[in-house]
Amino acid sequence: MRWVPKSVVCLRQGYSREQLLRDLLAGLTVGVIALPLAIAFGVASIPANVAAEVGLSPPAMGLYTAVVAGFLISALGGSRVQIGGPTGAFIVIVYSIASKHGYAGLATATLMAGVILIIMGLSRFGGMIKFIPYPVTTGFTTGIAVIIFAGQLNDFLGLQLPEVPTDFVEKLRVYAEHLGTADTNTFAVGAASLLLLILLRRFAPRLPWGILTVIAGAAVVAILQLPVETIGSRFGDIPRSLPTPHWPGLSLELVRDLVPEATTIAILAAIESLLSAVVADGMIEDRHHADNELVAQGLANVTSILFGGIPATGAIARTAANVKSGGRTPVSGMVHAVTLLMLMLLAAPLAKLIPLATLAAVLMIVAWNMSEFHHFRQLLKTQKSDIAVLLTTFGLTVFMDLTIAVGVGMVLASILFMRRMADVSNVSAITRELDSPEDVIAELKDPNSIARRDVPEGVEVYEINGPFFFGVADKLQDTLRNLERPPRIFILRLRRVPAIDSTGLHALEEFHRRCRRQGTHLLLSGVHAQPLIAFVQSGFDKIVGEENIFLNVDDAMNQARRLLGMPPQSRVPGAIPEVIRDRPRT
Repeated sequence: MRWVPKSVVCLRQGYSREQLLRDLLAGLTVGVIALPLAIAFGVASIPANVAAEVGLSPPAMGLYTAVVAGFLISALGGSRVQIGGPTGAFIVIVYSIASKHGYAGLATATLMAGVILIIMGLSRFGGMIKFIPYPVTTGFTTGIAVIIFAGQLNDFLGLQLPEVPTDFVEKLRVYAEHLGTADTNTFAVGAASLLLLILLRRFAPRLPWGILTVIAGAAVVAILQLPVETIGSRFGDIPRSLPTPHWPGLSLELVRDLVPEATTIAILAAIESLLSAVVADGMIEDRHHADNELVAQGLANVTSILFGGIPATGAIARTAANVKSGGRTPVSGMVHAVTLLMLMLLAAPLAKLIPLATLAAVLMIVAWNMSEFHHFRQLLKTQKSDIAVLLTTFGLTVFMDLTIAVGVGMVLASILFMRRMADVSNVSAITRELDSPEDVIAELKDPNSIARRDVPEGVEVYEINGPFFFGVADKLQDTLRNLERPPRIFILRLRRVPAIDSTGLHALEEFHRRCRRQGTHLLLSGVHAQPLIAFVQSGFDKIVGEENIFLNVDDAMNQARRLLGMPPQSRVPGAIPEVIRDRPRT
């Protein structure tokens, strides 16, 4: 069932007439909501000259994406109610790629991203997305929101700019220099649209606030004949049909240059679509198929480019609107795409009357919604390491580049996580005098505690607590060095080591060689399955000797007694097995 689309699953389970009616109503509602958003995302993502390279307009490209990708994401995806299409998360990276490499570069990066998403899904990477740290996602999401908001000021104020810079700081500088060129009529339309959006969302949240606002803005501008820039005045007419699919020209040079950008698009699409699916699961008490969803997202992005579109992913706001409108199967998502197509065919002449200042107001609200500033503020009250990741990712997104921000944020978060793991993992001497009476009591309560056993003279027992990876390896290297006199026998307990990596394994090999040079016999006890498999695969079990690897400390202690010429002892009453398994063999 992992690879069966939810649309097929829902039909197999039975599909009633009542549910069909609810899905039709939900699809119609979300289609109306998505119309102004699709146009706005296209306008904000694609420079007009880049769209002209393929004979299209930015509004049309946004609509094509919502229709084609939206239909495929619902038809082939792993979520019952996911609504796909262009989203605000892509605006920054898409605009950057299109400005630098033209539509050929954007098409190449999106196709590569689609292939990466398909590979991620087929490789079952759907569950891996949850390991992306929350400060990273919050940092770049809030950074994207700031950039989107700043990018709308030109159309919102009606500034007379020859060209809008892509750099954030330079953009603000140019805005400040040309603030005196702001158009009063444009600003009035933008401010009124923004106020109407705020009031509708506050007092009538169930109404399609986006379409109502753009209709009101277009009507006011047309009736009063205000001299403000509209979609038609800047981009011309919107096509009334889908273009003929065609394969864009690709070059090996662009493929090489755009690997980081394509990876960023794929990661953003995966994160946003799966987060949206998780939110939807909570609303309808269902569970999506993450891997199938990634494959569908990849296919949708590839197909979107064939129709002159832009990157697409699951949209949380539109998905939530679908659920609240009664949608419970992928049929509602497919109806949403068909509704958009019909609106495009019938209302294209009217769409060109929409003022750009009104679209800017819509995108400002979108930016505010996706910023999640309350979460940003909450994270500023957490640990310093999380704050560092948050601010680094946010700063790099705003002032540098989203691709760099995601990469650096992930690396920094990983390093800090490993530092925390190293802090909680330790190598401790447990045959030495305990620090306090409380420690003694705690040790005596443990049925496998060394405090309850008779440790022969000349034997030292140490224990590793936590995953044994490269962040902890140096602690083991210092253990023998810190002993005043090397013991005859060294028992290393691994009962609390669930996993070991290659660096930890190398540290064990080095530790074993040091023991041999100093005349110390090394015994290992409580070895779990993963570390033991690593021992066998690397040959370390032969180096240390299989006769020196034990499931529990009592067997290791008796081996030490035999090596010292002492008789073995029976197990301590109440002792429980530390590891229960068959030892794997090569």
